[in-house]
Amino acid sequence: MELLIKGSTELNKMFMALQRTASGLRRDFGEVENLQQSLRGARDFVQKAANRIEESILNDLLLVRPSAGLLTPNVSRAGDGRDEFVLSLSGASNFVRGNPHFAISLALRSNDETKIALIYSPIDERLYYAESERGAYVFSAYHSARIKVSNLSEPSELTIAYNTSDARPMIGDVRRTGCPALDLAWVAAGKLDAFVSDPLDYAEIAAGDLIVREAGGQIEMMADLVATNGKVEL
Repeated sequence: MELLIKGSTELNKMFMALQRTASGLRRDFGEVENLQQSLRGARDFVQKAANRIEESILNDLLLVRPSAGLLTPNVSRAGDGRDEFVLSLSGASNFVRGNPHFAISLALRSNDETKIALIYSPIDERLYYAESERGAYVFSAYHSARIKVSNLSEPSELTIAYNTSDARPMIGDVRRTGCPALDLAWVAAGKLDAFVSDPLDYAEIAAGDLIVREAGGQIEMMADLVATNGKVEL
């Protein structure tokens, strides 16, 4: 097998599965842009698209680990109890409104530890990925580059994404992007210094968790989810 990106054969097989699924999502995105006069119709369409992601990618993923289970926000399938794929469409609310800021989040967990993580933006075809203890990378236009978190700590210099419903104090240059998976990837890549969120479905953050850590950042999932470059105090 010819490797597309720097990393293991399993990582590359997962990326190829993402690419095949993403081609269908790009067609769906073109369709949903024509449904903007009916948000209800657009939401129904996007939910069906999310369901198709699960169906279309499952067969490809089972070629990687045939006995693996599957966890998505809507589906949980038992496997061998050791391996599990964790999959989510992040930023679905953006997709509904014809906003291209959404991503597929995919992780492979073995024995309750995330080993491979990918966050793929189908519209700009940019991939953020990591393997345990091998660092974090971004892939675009047939080139992989290692990513690291930022080193900023002064409140006046920070750019922080929030996904919260309460009226907590916010610091820095505030962002609300609507796509938690890409927010985590951007913390890993130094585009954001931190991300603060209400609790999220684990399927949406499993990949971002590993990517942030492999890029040198920190992430805590307690009452809130807080991902930082390790220098920001929130």
